[in-house]
Amino acid sequence: MAASIAIHLEFGGGAELLFNGVKKHHVTLPSQSEPWDVKQLLVWIQRNLLKERPELFVQGDSVRPGILVLINDADWELMGELDYQLQDQDNVVFISTLHGG
Repeated sequence: MAASIAIHLEFGGGAELLFNGVKKHHVTLPSQSEPWDVKQLLVWIQRNLLKERPELFVQGDSVRPGILVLINDADWELMGELDYQLQDQDNVVFISTLHGG
C-alpha cells in the first residue's frame, strides 16, 4: 500500500479562476493501493478542488491543450506526463495559456 503524500499545487495564467481564485494549494493525497500518478491526481483535483467549468481545465483524462504543466519546475513531457509517479513534496504547476481577446 502506497503511503499518503503531501504535494504543492499551483494554478496560474487564469487557471486559478476555476479554483475560487486560489493559486496555491498544499494537499495531502490519501494512501492507496498503488503509487499516485498525474492521471490519478487530475481525477482527485476534479473531485476535490475544481469549482467550475471543468471543460476549461481537463479534456478526457488529461489537461486540455493550452495548459502547461510543470513538475518540480520541469516540463511534464520530460517527466512522463500522466504516468509520472508523484513523490512526497512534489510541486505541480498548471499554467493556462488560454486567454480571451
